[in-house]
Amino acid sequence: MLTAIIVEDMKDAMELLKSDIETHHSEIKIIDTAKSVIEAAKILQKKQPDILFLDIMLGDGTGFDVLEIFPNLTSKIIFVTASDEFAIKAFKFAAIDYVLKPYAHDELSQAIERAKQQIQPSKERLNILKETLSAPEKKPDKISLHTLDKIIIVNLDDIIRCESDSNNTMFHLQDKRKIFVTKTLKYFSDMLKPYGFLRIHQSHLVNLQCISAFIKTDGGYLMLKNGENVPVSVRKKTEVIDILDQMHR
Repeated sequence: MLTAIIVEDMKDAMELLKSDIETHHSEIKIIDTAKSVIEAAKILQKKQPDILFLDIMLGDGTGFDVLEIFPNLTSKIIFVTASDEFAIKAFKFAAIDYVLKPYAHDELSQAIERAKQQIQPSKERLNILKETLSAPEKKPDKISLHTLDKIIIVNLDDIIRCESDSNNTMFHLQDKRKIFVTKTLKYFSDMLKPYGFLRIHQSHLVNLQCISAFIKTDGGYLMLKNGENVPVSVRKKTEVIDILDQMHR
């Protein structure tokens, strides 16, 4: 039997989550609930559950405040957040799991399964999440990349380009490292487009700062500052030329 504590400041959301767990997850026993950072802190001083369901926005602070009070917390954390594009972006940049309110039952089940297997997110990944959530309009400095066996944190400015490899993506970095990530190029294209990355081809996403020239011969390709050449698809040519023109005005 696994123990759980729910930290959630909305009464309806709390009751729904509690009811769902009791109805569909008999292996989990809810030992307490809290509506605020202060309440959660008092409870966690006395008992630490196997799983902590932690709402991000609480009336007297945030879920991060709870984690800062207990830096050595051993509970597996399932973050719960309201449906918000900025929040979703922040979780993706930090490569941390979350459940969206209102959630579907299978999403909750998947989150519980992942929580049972997961190792705790590192302090650095939690910082990425916190910083991206607190300044949604600002370009994030870092991104967490989920490889097959670990999570690697890289600076956004160190990414030269990303290349599609079937349903996976290969990141090419300034220091010549290549990082293989088990997510599609579209996933990263959608995520990085607002921050100076452009999908120039079905298989290629490039950091605009790393382009040195657009060569119009041989079907059209980009010359990158590291000496590599990357093809530009026919339907992307006009967009690429327009963006490069704007950059050099």
